[in-house]
Amino acid sequence: MLERLSHKTKQFFFVLIKLSIVVAAFYGIYYKLTSNHALDLKVFYHFLEENELFSITTLLFLMLLTFLNWFFEILKWQLLVQPISTISFKDSAAQSLGALTASLLTPNRLGEYAAKVIYYKKSKRKAVVLLNLLSHFFQMTVTVLFGIIGLWTFQLQQKLGINYLKLFFFAFVALIILTSLLFLLNKIKMTIKGFSLEKLKHFFLKLPRLTLWYGLICSIIRYLIFSFQFFVLLKLFGVDIVYLEAMQVISSIYLLASVIPSLLIFDVVIKSGVAVYLFGLIGVNSVTILTVVTLMWVLNFMLPSVIGSYYVLNFKLPKPTN
Repeated sequence: MLERLSHKTKQFFFVLIKLSIVVAAFYGIYYKLTSNHALDLKVFYHFLEENELFSITTLLFLMLLTFLNWFFEILKWQLLVQPISTISFKDSAAQSLGALTASLLTPNRLGEYAAKVIYYKKSKRKAVVLLNLLSHFFQMTVTVLFGIIGLWTFQLQQKLGINYLKLFFFAFVALIILTSLLFLLNKIKMTIKGFSLEKLKHFFLKLPRLTLWYGLICSIIRYLIFSFQFFVLLKLFGVDIVYLEAMQVISSIYLLASVIPSLLIFDVVIKSGVAVYLFGLIGVNSVTILTVVTLMWVLNFMLPSVIGSYYVLNFKLPKPTN
């Protein structure tokens, strides 16, 4: 049916879609900021004023960390997609930030996959989906590894009452199930959305090792940057804590929050609950933690998604070719 429509009609509907994405994203941001039952917006603002967080030097430093965080995310995407398409850093920024805006109201950022593929030819779209999946896999791997170390060391100090026998049993069962599943999938010829498992395996093995290392290194650097930004905010609000002790809690928060599926606009709610509990164990008050988590969301998701809305609105529908 789409093929029967004229080019101008397609353009009109495409403009409506772009406007809908941006309006929905801004509404999501507004809803998140005004309907946070755990932290009222007025309390949040007054708490920032009391702690004099609005100094120019402080804001510039926090914005620098946000810039570096997204710089390495954009660089990671540019390097990962290089085997199938050479793009500039500017193009990578448009795709990464535009996709963030489009994914704001989708569970686990699923909208990002659909948003990124429209920048590429139809023949490359399956590969783009797989590369985006690989990008998230790298970031999740780093989050899990740092989180396990942080949670383990935090448990040793705070005695969280974790039953290691049960934990080991469940981990062992999960490993057996995963191993069996991989074995069966390797034996059975299955096709997922036109991609056989054998082709998927071949695609990932065919990627240059240097590309994989770039993706992993960028993910590690990103993690260190935004976790350090969390630590900086804690210090700005007068929390007496050393870096390594803070990293134990911060890495545990990101680990626990990452395993709970959620819409991106509600991601801060989940992190807030986990953060309040864990930091409460070491005597940090809830208002401080809720403010820090909200600021992390504003700096690393809200502001980039606002910038991303510019790229969404300026995305041009490819002209029809003969």
